[in-house]
Amino acid sequence: MKKIITLLVLLFTVNVFAQNVEFEKEFFKDNKDGLKEAKRNIEIGDKFFEQGSVFYRQALDPYLLANKFNPNNAMLNYKIGKSYLYSNYKLKSIPFLEKALQLNPAVDPQVHLVLAKAYHLDMQWDKSIEEFKLFEKTLTNYSEFKELIEDIAKQKEECLTGKELIKNPIRVFIDNVGPEINSQYPDYGPVISADESVMLFTSRRPNTTGGGIDENINEPFEDIYISTKKGDKWSPALNMGKPINTEDHDANSGLSADGQKFLIYIGKNQGDLLESELKGDSWSKPEKMNKNINTDFHESSACYTPDGKAVYIVSDKPDGSLGSRDIYISYKDEKGRWGKVLNLGTTINTKYGEEGVFIHPDGKTLYFSSQGHKTMGGYDIFKSVYDDKTKTWSEPENLGYPINTPDDDVFFVVSANSKHGYYSSFNAKGYGEKDIYMVTFLGPEKPMTLNNEDNLLASIAAPVKETVIAPIMLIKEAQLTILKGVITDDLTKKPLEATIDIIDNQKNEVIASFTSNSSTGKYLVSLPAGKNYGIAVKKENYLFHSENFDIPAIAAFQEVVKDVALKNIAVGSKIILKNIFFDFDKATLRPESTNELERLTKLLNDVPTLKIEISGHTDSKGADDYNKKLSNSRAKAVVDYLITKGISADRLTSAGYGEEQAIATNDTDEGRQLNRRTEFKILSK
Repeated sequence: MKKIITLLVLLFTVNVFAQNVEFEKEFFKDNKDGLKEAKRNIEIGDKFFEQGSVFYRQALDPYLLANKFNPNNAMLNYKIGKSYLYSNYKLKSIPFLEKALQLNPAVDPQVHLVLAKAYHLDMQWDKSIEEFKLFEKTLTNYSEFKELIEDIAKQKEECLTGKELIKNPIRVFIDNVGPEINSQYPDYGPVISADESVMLFTSRRPNTTGGGIDENINEPFEDIYISTKKGDKWSPALNMGKPINTEDHDANSGLSADGQKFLIYIGKNQGDLLESELKGDSWSKPEKMNKNINTDFHESSACYTPDGKAVYIVSDKPDGSLGSRDIYISYKDEKGRWGKVLNLGTTINTKYGEEGVFIHPDGKTLYFSSQGHKTMGGYDIFKSVYDDKTKTWSEPENLGYPINTPDDDVFFVVSANSKHGYYSSFNAKGYGEKDIYMVTFLGPEKPMTLNNEDNLLASIAAPVKETVIAPIMLIKEAQLTILKGVITDDLTKKPLEATIDIIDNQKNEVIASFTSNSSTGKYLVSLPAGKNYGIAVKKENYLFHSENFDIPAIAAFQEVVKDVALKNIAVGSKIILKNIFFDFDKATLRPESTNELERLTKLLNDVPTLKIEISGHTDSKGADDYNKKLSNSRAKAVVDYLITKGISADRLTSAGYGEEQAIATNDTDEGRQLNRRTEFKILSK
């Protein structure tokens, strides 16, 4: 019995205090060749390891070969663990680091720090905090390690935040967007048009445009790819080729809401931003943004505002900065040049880094990543809403788990309807090194259980088995209208390149201008709720076309398809002036009509021989005689306005038709509204 107890004690002692086996002859007397090969592999690995964290993953293969020969060397296990921590397989670091510590608790002064970071990524919050504390005990000189100690305090706080966030996961589906876009190579940084019909992304594939390899990381240079969506299916991604892609790094940054312009990041001059525009079916040669945007420092990412009049930029320039990397905004001047950048301020920017900025098509919801706000580790994704009345940003809100994880979560974009988000991540079950995923935000109508076994976000490399009962999350619908369609010639039906002006009718200001695509005639504009919009479609030698959208501040998301057929300036051509407004039951022109009336004035000045009829129309409510009188008075009010603007009276005729020329049923509110209108018709030219 005594012998058995002694044997058990010996076995326990061997298990707890495993022997550290050095790569020396005395341990491998019968396999000198194997020892020689293992030491050679360690030398190869060390050459990469000693160059810093960027090269750690290249040290892994030779290190693992040596470890296969001798798995019980503390230092090799430590180096493998540390190398995995800087790879896409971060969580594989844990067993190697644990074993290194077991083999030799003094293997490296930083072993507790490195293991603490690995536990943090694995969401082993308490273990991580304990390892951080053990490492802190090894630091004797506070002033010498002040910055490191502050960083550790921040990471311990992140662990506590993580513990709280995973208690209340948000309800989402996370799906790989599929093999049409993703490959066996790194695919990342997706950006989308407002209606999710176009996606651009960056990839490192062997068929890179320049065919070269970045020797610093031994990987192909980045190229930009494009895919379009039909129904629910993405088309096979295509390399955008020249002139977009070059022989150097080319990465997409921001795409305009209509998918007609985009921003490109290049690695030259520490990192600069360029612009390209879709001209017909070809993208223009990228042009460098001006010196107000690009500096001698690193401009890493950017995005357009929905109206195209401003751009948000991320830069590490020290001038005017609040932290290591800040978000700025630049506005276009009257000549279309980008102005000096303005820091978004302390509500958004922190003393740490901000990155991956994206403004939603509603024009007020900013998504960005930050190291400085309340994160669960590294960069987390936040959102903040701009209040146009107070001119302030709201306190940034963490999007929550599982969108955010303990690793870096950066470059997140959201569709106009706010139902989908897109980002890149590593997952063992994906198609390649990094894939692009779609997040679907779920409403309250389907309480459900989510299984987060496949932790898709932020390059977490190994599955974390965790079944979570997810609470209901209220999803606020985006308060905007997406207006899109095709502009054509009314007779030939051929697509036209036309200008689309967006007017704030209350202010009588053109707040944005866009151009339809010359090859397809397609256009898309984003109209945030809370305004009365006039839409004017114009092209030389054509009559302008107008639309009116009065969108209440509480209006939910809607997507409106409106194809526009522009009419030639020809006798008999007729258009409805949809942005002419009168006081109720009166012929008094309201101020909101000014922009439309000015367009009509310009047309008559541009074609001085044109003679037109202005006609007024009503619905069927009220007596016939009254309706004719009201419609005639309203038509005459328009003519009188034009005369005050210098248009000769002999070119203008007014007529009131009452309810006689209905264009819709008078049995519904919608039909009656269409019938209440002002038109003009060309009588001669």
